[in-house]
Formats: sequence, C-alpha cells, structure tokens
Amino acid sequence: MTETIHLAESEPLDLDATLGCGQAFRWRRDGRGWTGIVEGRCIYLCQRGHRLDYRGADETFVRHYLGLDLDLDQILASIDRDPVIGAAIDCCRGLRVLRQPFFECVLSFLCATNTNIPAVRARVEAIAAEWGDPAAGDQESRAFPSPAMLREASENDFRACRLGYRAPFARATVKTVCETPSWEARIMGASHDEARARLMALPGIGPKAADCILLYGLGHLDAFPVDVWIRRILDRHYLHRFGDGQITPATYDVARAYGRGTFGQYAGYAQLYLFGARHLI
Repeated sequence: MTETIHLAESEPLDLDATLGCGQAFRWRRDGRGWTGIVEGRCIYLCQRGHRLDYRGADETFVRHYLGLDLDLDQILASIDRDPVIGAAIDCCRGLRVLRQPFFECVLSFLCATNTNIPAVRARVEAIAAEWGDPAAGDQESRAFPSPAMLREASENDFRACRLGYRAPFARATVKTVCETPSWEARIMGASHDEARARLMALPGIGPKAADCILLYGLGHLDAFPVDVWIRRILDRHYLHRFGDGQITPATYDVARAYGRGTFGQYAGYAQLYLFGARHLI
C-alpha cells in the first residue's frame, strides 16, 4: 500500500537529483517515481511537489534513508560561503546525502574505480543477482548479499560479475570482513581519520573510494571526495593550481584538505552540490 509524507517547507527535497546523482547504484526510474532495493526490501518513492509517496518501508525508514531528519536549510547556510557554492545551492536545492548500508557501500565504491555509473550499477546488480536473497516486496529482485553470503565467492566468481581487475580486491575485502567479526563495528565507531585509514587498508580502496564510503556509508558529512569534476571546479574557482592533468595522490590530498577546511563539518554536502551543478558552474 502506498503511503504519503507531506513535506514541510522546512524539509526541502529533490528526489530525482538525490536518487539520480550517482551516490547510490540500485535505484531506477519507474514511471514518475523510483524503485530501489535497500536493506533487503524493494522500495518505491515518488515526489510531487511537497508530497512524497512511498511503499515498501515505513515512514521512519524513509525519513532516515533520505536524511529528512536533518535541517537542510541550516546545512546549506553553513556551506554557502562564496558565489560558486551559492550558485550550486540555487541549482540543486533539495539534493540530500543518502544514508546507505555500510557493507554494500564498501563493495559498490570498490566497483566504482576508474569507470562510469552504468558499469557500477551493472556490477552491483550482478553481485546481488548471484548471491542475494529475494527482496521483500519483489521476489524477482535480489537484496545485496551480506559478507557471510559472499564468503565462498572466488575471484573468478567476482570476475563473472564483470569486476575485472577489481575481483581480487573484492575477494580480499570479503575475507577481511568475515575473518574479523568486529571489523564493521570498529570502523563505525572510529574517528574520521581512523575509519579512513582502515578503509584504505582494504585492497582496491583508494582515497576517493574511502571518502565516498565515509560520506555515504558512515555518515561522515565532513568527508570531501575528489573526482575529476571536483578537481576542475576547485582549479577553476578556488585553488587555480591543478590544471587538467591526472589527479595524483598529492593533488588529491591538497584538494581534499581544501574542501574540508573551507566548508567544515558539512563539506560532503558542498562536494555533492558542486558535483550536481558541475555543468553550470
């Protein structure tokens, strides 16, 4: 049964931008709305102005997943520090950081290195189709598997899911998580820097993937992932020092530190808004 959340003026939401911007990989357009698999359930969401229709989960889950409990206007006011980010906010107001399942987020961004969003979606869907249980509400869809469900998956199994050179990294990550039962709890309770170091100790998780996982999977809203688009925006409007070359580890560290230092505790929102407005600023 479809139910409705009536969004207050103080709860701005742009559902299309939030689900379609590339921060999560298991949502697809379904008519005027979106269908996605989150934490083992098939969820449908559709926004019409201040009306948010949903099914497949309760209101508490939907609000938490979409971050509707956060004061977005206050967050945006805190990062609105110059005309560039101001223009991005005007363009993307209502875009929110999702709260994603942690382990799924880890493997998803491991799959996201040096590739495009459609390819990541295909890999994540292939892993779910091979090892996941039927999703609640849609027996034809599959939930993302737990580490235990992937324990016996071989490197070749991951290659069959089109992970390519990432296959041994996925295998090693699953092995680490399964053989260290407290690993997930420790990383969730760790400081920003410690959690980042633990993530980057996993094979195949570099600085950008670690920062994406911190932001989307662990709720560290001060994380500031840097991709080629963010590097270009920083070079064009802020730092004027990178040019169009590849992002080196040193370049990445400078850009990340600048973003976190400039935008503070909600640097992740600044990054998401700058990326969302990348074609306009």
